[in-house]
Amino acid sequence: MNDAGEPVWMEPTGAGVMDLRVQTFKGQPVLTFWTGTGIGGHGLGKGVIMDTAYRIIHEVRTGNGLQADLHEFTLTSNGTALLTSYPTIQQDLGAVGGPSAGYMYNCHVQEVDVRTGTVLLDWNAQDHIPLTDSYLRPQDDPNSDGTTAAKAYDPYHLNSVDEDGASLLISARHTHALYLVDRTTGTVRWRMGGKHSDFSLGPDAQFAWQHDARRQPDGSISMFDNHYDSGTTGTSRGLVLTVSETTGTAVLQRQFTHAGHRGNAMGSVQHLPNGNVLVGWGTDPAVTEFTADGTAVYEATRVGTGSYRAHRSPWSAQPETLPDLAAVPGNGSTMQVYASWNGATEVTHWRFLTGTTADELHEAGTFPKRGFETSTAIAAAPYLAVQALNKNGALLTTSTTIAV
Repeated sequence: MNDAGEPVWMEPTGAGVMDLRVQTFKGQPVLTFWTGTGIGGHGLGKGVIMDTAYRIIHEVRTGNGLQADLHEFTLTSNGTALLTSYPTIQQDLGAVGGPSAGYMYNCHVQEVDVRTGTVLLDWNAQDHIPLTDSYLRPQDDPNSDGTTAAKAYDPYHLNSVDEDGASLLISARHTHALYLVDRTTGTVRWRMGGKHSDFSLGPDAQFAWQHDARRQPDGSISMFDNHYDSGTTGTSRGLVLTVSETTGTAVLQRQFTHAGHRGNAMGSVQHLPNGNVLVGWGTDPAVTEFTADGTAVYEATRVGTGSYRAHRSPWSAQPETLPDLAAVPGNGSTMQVYASWNGATEVTHWRFLTGTTADELHEAGTFPKRGFETSTAIAAAPYLAVQALNKNGALLTTSTTIAV
């Protein structure tokens, strides 16, 4: 959507999409998203990379027999992608009060070469995080009590992976912890939060059920703190922590709250180039932009039923497809015409062409683009086409000619 909340691009096939955003690949802006089948709190699918003409240039899958989960699809500066996966395994869950012959999700993080599909790292939580570190118990939810594969227990719930130099920063919602993992060996360098934190957290720095943990250029760590899930007195906030690995401390740098927004799942925090911070409130269907001092300067509400993550980015695109065009007869001398071009960002005016034959069309009127679909009345004619114009009046493309 643009700043006014008008759609710019809508996925045209009806596929399930998560984490739609603009990223950079090989120095060029690209549109990326996960697509696949959602299954409870995770998914089975792949990552998709589109260029500025909305052509799919890469589809990225996890390797080693796993399917990509919906929680992460981040492109790195090395031409790789960071993805998660939630394979089901059999496991003795007695240590957390579950069945001895139980089932659970053993969350994986993979770094995959985008061009070749080579798996450079395949890290799994079970090898590094004890089940007893989880704040979730099998008995907490009868639909994920671990008694069958279809009711697999979810002790970790990895929900973000971020590039951090020679390491990866991984967030596990159900352990209330972040993990810094060596990108080559998979060794856990430190844990922040949870039951066995290597950091002392300041009084306002405690977090829980968190999402979207990111390392910032100044060394701080941002996240969306889903503390609301801890109870009705909890809060949701964009959280930025000042981190010292030397002293093993993490203290509150900044927090962002507004208008009582509380999302108990999903959510995101994005640092913008102008110093502002964009907070997506997850299951609370709103997005708020703050200045660095916490002043809210922009907000979008009624964002569907919620949004996994929200991002603000520049995006300039011209689709390979042609504009869509329709007409409805009016009062006999006029007709109502409709024009739209899914994904086009540079259109400012529409020039409608009409004629008595399909081969000879003339301008019937030029009108400013108004929202995703522009509608106006023009003189009735048997044949119709439309041209998209940019702010300089230059022709971008012409639609096919239709019979009215």
